[in-house]
This record gives sequence, C-alpha cells and structure tokens, in this order.
Amino acid sequence: MFISFEGTEGVGKSTLIASLNKALSAEHDVVLTREPGGTPLAEQIRELLLAPQQDATQQEQMSHATELLLIYAARAQHLDQVILPALSENKIVLCDRFVDASVAYQHGGRGMDKAQIDLLTNTFVAKMPDLTFWLDLPVEQGMQRAKNRGALDRFEQEKMAFFQRIQESYRQLAEQNPQRIIRLDASQCAEQLFAQALTIIQEKM
Repeated sequence: MFISFEGTEGVGKSTLIASLNKALSAEHDVVLTREPGGTPLAEQIRELLLAPQQDATQQEQMSHATELLLIYAARAQHLDQVILPALSENKIVLCDRFVDASVAYQHGGRGMDKAQIDLLTNTFVAKMPDLTFWLDLPVEQGMQRAKNRGALDRFEQEKMAFFQRIQESYRQLAEQNPQRIIRLDASQCAEQLFAQALTIIQEKM
C-alpha cells in the first residue's frame, strides 16, 4: 500500500508519519520515505531545491522550470529505487509528499501550466498513491510552526500569498479526488490525527 502525506508548511506531517510508522511496523514491513529525496541521489537534488535563496546579486536564481524538472528527476529516481521495489515486495510505503505537491506548489503556488506537470506525471510516474492524507491547517498557523523550527528553507521563505495559493490548490485536488485524498483537520492534537489516520488505513487495508 502506497500512502502519501500532503499539506503546506508546518502542518505536522512528519509527526503523523513517525507515529503511523511505529504503529504499522508492529505487523507490517514499512518503508518510510520523502520527496524530494528518498535515495542518495534524490537527496542531493533535495539540497539544491531547498537551499535558502540568497540575494540575487550573490546567487543565481532557480527558474520555475528548473525547479519542476529537478523535482521530477528526483521523483523518477525515487520511484525506481525505492517505491516500486517496496510495493513489489508487498510493503507499506509512507511518503512525505508526492505528485500532489508538484500540482499544489508548482502549479498553484508558482502558476506553472498544469499541462506541463501532467505531461511529466504521465510520462515518468508509473504509480500514484493508493491513499493520500491532506493535513489542512490555516496557513498562518503552519508558517508560525515552521518559523519556530528554526531557519527557513527556500520554499518556506516565500510570501504568505504563495502558501494561500498552495492551500487552495490542495483543496481543489481533494475535491477532484475524493476516493484517494482524505482531508484531516491538522488543528487537532497529534494523538487525534494519528487515531483518525490509523483507522482509515486499517479500513482501506
């Protein structure tokens, strides 16, 4: 079973995934992974993508097209080396972000043509998640949590309007894919989120 977790910054994905991994590992083989990243090569691409943006006079600005292509390069490697082999061995894959993040961030946030993202997905993504949890939290709350964690990465440094567009994109994705994408109220405590998600996973299995 392939399960992805989505949401804007600071919604609590990492905490939920860790709790589910611990619970599910008692009876199943579980692979815990993330995007961008998941393999040594893909993690190197992640570092490029998340490196904080410096003043334009000091560092070359990454174009939106380069950002998108790097993400899909990492995703292709991730699928080939980690996700598909794990699923072929009947393992549960818990993945922090996947294709929905590209639609939300690069289309919703950056304003890129969705047809370009769909083309890359249709060409290079052989498997979509069986289940996706969208952790829904007001953007202001999530960004405050992100700031409390420490230094902000390149995405977290974006303006609030960027994340508002991403939030709306996730909302549209959830409406368009009700069988796969399950909305969780991320303003709940971690224990409530975990209990809800675990129940849904057990029902799906």
